[in-house]
Amino acid sequence: MSLPKDPMILLSFVNTKLRDEFTDLEEFCKEENISIESLKEQLESIGFQYNETIRQFK
Repeated sequence: MSLPKDPMILLSFVNTKLRDEFTDLEEFCKEENISIESLKEQLESIGFQYNETIRQFK
């Protein structure tokens, strides 16, 4: 499955997957074959940072 291109939809998609299916961001990125840095950059560009404690971008 390819990741959504729209940053806001990507945010929702990633947070949902992290909540429901994955234990951390590294596991998610490995499964989706995307670099953590790339994903963080995409979501930071719209003002969201990854919070390891709650496993979400906020």
